[in-house]
Amino acid sequence: MRSTHATIAATLAMAVAGTALATSASAQDKPTMEKCYGVAKAGKNDCKAGAGTTCAGTSKADYQGNAWKLVKAGTCTSIRTPKGNGSLTPKA
Repeated sequence: MRSTHATIAATLAMAVAGTALATSASAQDKPTMEKCYGVAKAGKNDCKAGAGTTCAGTSKADYQGNAWKLVKAGTCTSIRTPKGNGSLTPKA
């Protein structure tokens, strides 16, 4: 009987460890994201787009300087638009 309990305990321990490893591996696969201002098309921003707006999809103009979109970290300022490059801070 004791070997059965030990086998069950070992099986459960391996299952929990396997789940923890899979979870941490998938978390590491996701790239770090950052807010990039001035790169969203009208109505396609991720959140707050200045005074009078609340959240996602509220920007009124393409490449609105105070509207942001989440992009992969380190890529924002290299994103080119007809109004210039993306910015890590809101544009006027």
